[in-house]
Amino acid sequence: MKTQKRKNLNKLADIQLPTSNRRTELMAPAGDWTMLRAAVNNGADAIYFGLDKLNMRAKAKNFTVDDLQELTSFCKENNVKTYLTLNTIVFEEELNELEEIIIAAKEKGVDRIICSDLAVADLCYKHEMPFCISTQSSISNSLAADVYKRMGAVRIVLARECSLEEIKKIRAKTDLEIETFVHGAMCIAVSGRCFMSHHLFGKSANRGECVQPCRREYEVYDSAARKSLILGEDYVMSPQDLCTIEFIDQLIEAGIDSFKIEGRKRAPEYVAKVVSSYRQAIDLYFEGKLTTEKKKELLTELEKVYNRGFSSGFYFNIPSSAEYAGVEGSKATTRKSYVGKVLNYFKEIEVAHILIESGQIKTNDELLIMGETTGVLELKLETMKVNDNEDHTAKRGDEITFRVPALVRRNDRVYLIEQIK
Repeated sequence: MKTQKRKNLNKLADIQLPTSNRRTELMAPAGDWTMLRAAVNNGADAIYFGLDKLNMRAKAKNFTVDDLQELTSFCKENNVKTYLTLNTIVFEEELNELEEIIIAAKEKGVDRIICSDLAVADLCYKHEMPFCISTQSSISNSLAADVYKRMGAVRIVLARECSLEEIKKIRAKTDLEIETFVHGAMCIAVSGRCFMSHHLFGKSANRGECVQPCRREYEVYDSAARKSLILGEDYVMSPQDLCTIEFIDQLIEAGIDSFKIEGRKRAPEYVAKVVSSYRQAIDLYFEGKLTTEKKKELLTELEKVYNRGFSSGFYFNIPSSAEYAGVEGSKATTRKSYVGKVLNYFKEIEVAHILIESGQIKTNDELLIMGETTGVLELKLETMKVNDNEDHTAKRGDEITFRVPALVRRNDRVYLIEQIK
């Protein structure tokens, strides 16, 4: 019975070993509808998302069980897989609700569930729902992979602390799919299992509530000397973000099945830019066109959106003290500022009608248009009409029209992209 159930799970998951002809999956975060559409529109092969409970990003907007049908239908229409995160620890009183969620996820067509608590894995097995083992489980060897395989897992998300050489060794000894992170925030704690937020604020990282106190400036007080030091330069608990774009070819060649981008709590334009950059890199690799120069161009693009500086993580060595963020916030080279909203879109002539509500814009500016249905659209303002007259500058209160080659919607928000000096 158990053997047959495991076969059924493997069939549902469509397990395949990586080959030179099969492209590595690119998985993107989806914290809300705008991010989801941005991920899909920019080339994600799969998205991972959470519901309003039992996921490691409780502070993201997240979705509800009632959203599942629309979410899975949209993704299937675009040939994108859906992975539901149920990756927190689960308490006794939540078991019934957990099982209800798993049943609903299967009924609505979710492709897989990502979990770390064995209760989730067991219930997925019971209901023949394909599941992946989260990085929270710190899998760092092939024997552990085989244990989870016997439980019915179809994929393992390796511990972030694994080096590239260790990943190759694991790949050679298991036929489970392997997933690793390629971009986004890293945590000072082992595989993100941290108690600092819980200790200071009663908000457990292991329940998806982390308020990231590690990213802040701290004062160290010497009670004997009655003096203090401000730790505001090193930020010794705040590591840089992971970025693998410059060695993405080595990760593909290592046989990793899925590349995961972190960022369900980041902005939609972050998801759009990061997915687009890695999509280009993966496609160019398989076309034999991924050059060193192209990698540098893509790195420059990635620097434009939120980041704490970039690191290669644990792929080549243990991160050094030089790989701390050095700042509390972002090192992005650009920022967005709200300028207005879409009043109308004339599909036949591909023209958007916009009301400027803040600041000003001018021709040749870079703009973002964002909305739950539109996702994220980035464009350059080449020409425009201001209050029905040709002009180069528009200010608050002006109504402008200009060509937008993709469909946007009424009340979509418009932002100006500005360079940070």
